Amino acid sequence: MRLLVVAVGQRQPAWAQTAYAEFEKRFPPELRLELHAVKAETRGHKTAEQLMAAEAARLEAALPRGVRRVVLDEHGTRLTTLQLADRMKAWMRDGRDVALLIGGPDGLAAPLKASADETLRLSELTLPHAFVRVLLAEALYRAWTVMVNHPYHRE
Repeated sequence: MRLLVVAVGQRQPAWAQTAYAEFEKRFPPELRLELHAVKAETRGHKTAEQLMAAEAARLEAALPRGVRRVVLDEHGTRLTTLQLADRMKAWMRDGRDVALLIGGPDGLAAPLKASADETLRLSELTLPHAFVRVLLAEALYRAWTVMVNHPYHRE
């Protein structure tokens, strides 16, 4: 199974790319973590709705057919690490790849949110996009370590 982080924004600070890559390489071959970054829409004089619609089209194009869609949104379900580990077990039983969608500065278009199989939140705080990728990668890695009884996570 693959965990696909599908995110708006191709240019990230070097520290974020390095941190994300560190967690990405820790995953086992049977549960790969992959980043699929799509171009952010040029701001100009467009409305937020126009920007989100253009970015949603790019996100949709990056999604493999039949993938489980998990939208990251501030109004999503809040999970603990142990609950995320349980969700990952369920995803693995389902057998489909999982795409975790991260929107651009304006968020995700409503139709894209509505197409989600589930919606999760990472934090009550507003986070910089580069940090969201790192935080998500670490949270997924931590959840996997719980699943396999690796000592990385301690309660």
